[in-house]
Amino acid sequence: MNFQTEKKLVSGFHTALDAASEQETPKIMTQFCDADLVWRGFHPFNQICGAEQVAQQFWQPLKSSLTSLQNRVDILFAGQNSLDAEGDVWVAAMGHLMGLFDRPWLGIRPTGKLAFLRYCAFYKVAGGKIVDTAMYFDIPHLMVQAGQNPFPPQTAAHVVQPGPRPHDGLLLSEQPAEEGAKTLALINAMIADLGQWDSGLSLEDELARTWHQDMLWWGPEGIGATYTIARYAKQHSGPFRAAFKDRSKTKHICRMAEGHYGGFFGWPNFTATPSGGFMGMPATDKSGEFRVIDIYRRAGDKLAENWIFIDLLHFWKGQGVDILGRATGIETP
Repeated sequence: MNFQTEKKLVSGFHTALDAASEQETPKIMTQFCDADLVWRGFHPFNQICGAEQVAQQFWQPLKSSLTSLQNRVDILFAGQNSLDAEGDVWVAAMGHLMGLFDRPWLGIRPTGKLAFLRYCAFYKVAGGKIVDTAMYFDIPHLMVQAGQNPFPPQTAAHVVQPGPRPHDGLLLSEQPAEEGAKTLALINAMIADLGQWDSGLSLEDELARTWHQDMLWWGPEGIGATYTIARYAKQHSGPFRAAFKDRSKTKHICRMAEGHYGGFFGWPNFTATPSGGFMGMPATDKSGEFRVIDIYRRAGDKLAENWIFIDLLHFWKGQGVDILGRATGIETP
């Protein structure tokens, strides 16, 4: 399979959504998506069923707030779900939704200035329609752009995150199957290492088994991005492992790769219990859910870049802290 038909469908969907007015958005959703679309988004949207409901609850309010909205895609690839015996085809797209922040959204104050909502989406395509979507977006990063920083100082740094260093993330043409197989095998090896949390190696040596020394880890607002194995170990991986216990096994819904790019998502990916300080907040000893999308770029035989989307609003809501409501004064369900 070359996945070209599925990639063209998703690219056409993006183009049509960009061109559509707020009022036309439901029509575009029903044109490209199944009427019974299952859509998974970050808190406070969570799961929405139905193409028109997604338009009404997510896209129309967003287009009303971020006017002249553009979807600026940095990575686009597709593949068969390696976790599904039937090999359903999914398309992954990652980038920023860019617009002018002219009206409030989710209680976040508008700035009248350029704003970026960092996102990644996995689209399951069947019968010429999008039938399932996981769309994860970094709401706290938009809050910071609006001057409503919801978190204590983070351990790493967050900026408007660029696409891949080689600028080759849009896989619009067919890719060699063996390259995707190599990428998927490397991602699986990294997941196997991560699942142990106690390999007997130093953290840096464990990471070096699957990562380049000058790796880039593009984390979410509240944690931040970090560069090189040494700084990643110090600024995220080490503190994260020290902050949690009872990490569950990985529960991905889709894991795939094409060419030098691959990724996965779960709902949730895993659960873990805060047993030490995390993000400047005290331990709760209450198990929490981590909804995550990870996108990877392989260079040679190691992973070079990783873009991460974590629903920190959902995690902290489950811990009894309404981060969005606390910052905006509007309680979320």
